[in-house]
Parts: sequence; structure tokens; C-alpha cells
Amino acid sequence: MKLIFISGPSGSGKTTLSNKLIKKNKNGFVLSTDNYYKTGLISKILSRFVEGFFDRSISFNYKLFKRDFDFIYKHGVSINDRIYNFEKKTIKNILNKTNNISFLIVEGIFSKEFAKTLNNQNYYFLEIKTKKNECMKRVVQRDLKERGKDKKQAENDFLKSWDIYYEKFKTKSIKNNTNKFIIRKKTDINHIMKKII
Repeated sequence: MKLIFISGPSGSGKTTLSNKLIKKNKNGFVLSTDNYYKTGLISKILSRFVEGFFDRSISFNYKLFKRDFDFIYKHGVSINDRIYNFEKKTIKNILNKTNNISFLIVEGIFSKEFAKTLNNQNYYFLEIKTKKNECMKRVVQRDLKERGKDKKQAENDFLKSWDIYYEKFKTKSIKNNTNKFIIRKKTDINHIMKKII
């Protein structure tokens, strides 16, 4: 199975790119780290008191994500979809079996961190580079609609998330044998897909 990791700051277009790639190959499956935040009382409390909680590793349910990732990678099958509710801090499990998965896309702000844990597997790594103001515009629109925030809170949260994302990857790099691509506004996605598939 081919592995594709898509990383970039909040609002950079990771989900949009994932959907484009899936349309070009029907045997693909997207696993979004956005649907694997921690739930329960601790998450509700920490999200109020820890600045930028949802952009920090402490918010990510690594064990659950790893379990789903390993199962899909081993069997080529996904049994359910998970959807995280940012207002209720809960994960909804929807039974939805997908068979014959030949390439797996992992996208989200934690995809780069997760990729670093894979010691022996080769993968393709796509890093999205987008202007800060463009990302902010997308995030504010999304947060007003989907996450119950007002405009000021959405803007403040975005600025914090941007700093956290680039701060944590200042000194870290992905492994040398990885096929890495930088994705910009004018990047030819079809050209990259030909190299991958």
C-alpha cells in the first residue's frame, strides 16, 4: 500500500488537496488527524485553559489513530469513519466499510509528527506552503460555520496555531529516504500524481 502524508498549517488546503487526489484514484482513502482529538472531561477542561490546545500534541489521540492506521495499512480495509465534534468534544463513529484500499492519505496538522514514527515504511510527503493571510481567511470562515467561534476568537486562535505549527517543526525533518514534494498555489498536482501513482 502506498502512503501519502499531507501536512501544512491550519487552513492551508490539506483536505482540499486530499479530495483532489482521491478523485484521481478511486482506491484511495483519507485518514484525517482532525477526527482524532481527545474526548471527555479532560479535553473539555484543557481546551479552555491551554492556549492553542487543538494545535498541540497533547490534544491528539495517538493510540486511537495508530490503531485505525495500522488496521487499514495491514488489511486494505476501513470499517468506520470517525468525525470529531469541536463544540461537544466528542467523536462520532459511523459504520462505513471501504474495501480494496491501495493508497492511504494521512492529512492534518499532526500528519508530519505521525510520519516521523514510521521507521521502516517508505512514504510520499506533501508539504503545503500557503500565504498566512489566505490560511487565516479560510480558517475564520470554517470556525464561524463549524466550530461555534466568533470572528475575533477565530483570528486569535489561527495566529496561535500558525506559530505553534512552524515552531514545532523548526528543527525536525522527515527521514531522508522519503519522497518529499512542496505544494504551492501553482503546483501541477497531475504531475505529482503521475510520480506517485
